[in-house]
Amino acid sequence: MSPLYESILITGGGGMLAHAFATLQERGLQERGQSPFIAARADCDVSDRESVAATFERVRPTLLINCAAYTKVDLAEKETEAAHRANAVGPAVLAEACRRYGTALVHFSTDYVFDGTLRRPLRPKDPVGPQSAYGRSKLLGEQAIQACRPHRWYILRTAWLYGPNGPNFVETMLKVARAGKPLRVVNDQVGSPTYTFDLAAATLDLLDSLDRGTSGIWHVANAGQTTWFDFARAIFEEWGLAPDLRPQSTDQWRATKPDGAVRPPYSVFDLSATERQLGRPMRPWREALRAYRTDTYT
Repeated sequence: MSPLYESILITGGGGMLAHAFATLQERGLQERGQSPFIAARADCDVSDRESVAATFERVRPTLLINCAAYTKVDLAEKETEAAHRANAVGPAVLAEACRRYGTALVHFSTDYVFDGTLRRPLRPKDPVGPQSAYGRSKLLGEQAIQACRPHRWYILRTAWLYGPNGPNFVETMLKVARAGKPLRVVNDQVGSPTYTFDLAAATLDLLDSLDRGTSGIWHVANAGQTTWFDFARAIFEEWGLAPDLRPQSTDQWRATKPDGAVRPPYSVFDLSATERQLGRPMRPWREALRAYRTDTYT
């Protein structure tokens, strides 16, 4: 990575994605001369200007990787203020600090900024239209960064994220299956499961490859597509489990959770621009799932 990024601050230190960056640090970043400062919320509350200012004074980052976010998609329908504070106010505060200090900013967003009606792989400039409180809060965060225009900014949208050190769909499925409970999983929402380690590695590779004068939005996910039901079936195949698993429609799911968030029925990303920039393809989602099992359980 360029010496321009020799001082790296990673926020959201208690979560899955920051954990992936921390693991990459152990596996190779230090060999490249990188030793990021990883800040948990107690160290840096991204929605608090004073907390962010104090952290920037201490670390003097040339690169900020913002992994802090509110990610409880369904609960966000009730906890709208908490989601807004973390996902909209936080990016705005960080962007202001990055502009003031000349710091490059990497921020992660989501496929939930789309409404899911466009039935082809989604490009960064496609129209947005979030249908949930979570999606709206994440879109506001994107817009705040673009309005502030820090020195360099990169918004990386990702989807269906899972990995160690946090609650995720894979672990939920395994927990329910091992408890011997029946599973009914939605089979009419299509997307791309994404392993945190692959997202973190692609982020660093993008930073290596991008011209220092550019900013923009990138779509980063594991390659290929599946439904939540087929994702669950793949999980059980990889782990050698055979629970009572059956498909259900979104309408059937909403009948049991009327207060749940509306999710995009289709949110597969067009990765062509990202893969050209990386000079390599993103790993297929099924291979990434297998790698997660190996990395986490062996």
